[in-house]
Order: sequence, then C-alpha cells, then structure tokens
Amino acid sequence: MKAMSVDLGHVRTGIAVSDSMGMLASSLCVIEERDDERLVEKISQIAKEQKAQIIVVGLPKNMDGSEGESAQRARQIASQITEKSSIPTHMQDERGTTITAHAYLSSSEVYGKKRKKKVDAVAASIILQDYLDSQR
Repeated sequence: MKAMSVDLGHVRTGIAVSDSMGMLASSLCVIEERDDERLVEKISQIAKEQKAQIIVVGLPKNMDGSEGESAQRARQIASQITEKSSIPTHMQDERGTTITAHAYLSSSEVYGKKRKKKVDAVAASIILQDYLDSQR
C-alpha cells in the first residue's frame, strides 16, 4: 500500500512517501504555505500525483501526551485533506521526530539554510516510517 505523510508546520510542511509495498519511507518535498486552505489543496494534489492510498498526518502531542492547539489544527487539516482528496487519513504521534530529524541531518553534515529546507521532509519520513513499522 502506497502511503504519504505530512509533517505540518505554520510556514513549512514536510511531505514523505512510501514505496509501493509500504515498507520504506523517503522524504519527498517541503511545501512553503501559510494559508491552510491552499495547503490542503497542495497536499491533496501531491497525494493524488503520488497515488497515495492513505495519508499519515503527524499529531503534535505535548510530552505528557495531552493535545494542544497544534494537535487540534492537525486533526482539522487531516479532516479537510480527506474531504478534498477522498483519501483516508491516519493521525500518528510525532513527538520527538523533529529532534531526530535534526540529529540525522547533523550526522549527514547538513547545516544552515540547507537544513532548514530539509528538516520538515525528514521529519515527515520519520513519521511515515513509524507508521509503516507499526502496521507490520
């Protein structure tokens, strides 16, 4: 099953996709968009182009497991994506993914502006890989 993931941000949103067998996640791109309606449109378009069968949306929980404003926004956008694309969405806990993404990029010696442009897509691939691993 081909899956796509979304790491939502207020300015940059990372996108990752899986292989057709749903085994391996890889970073795809970063969308720079502040308007949620246009963001949903862009995500839906990419999902259709990628022939995604499910879209995994990162759920930014607080470290104590509670959900704040960002989690509510993520749930709302996930619902809008499903409505726009007709592709089901799944919420995946994303605690710690950005920290892990920064560590991956540091070990690859990616710094500065290059890192800023890649970190969200790398975080999206971590979210997707966590989801794929949980499905096995």
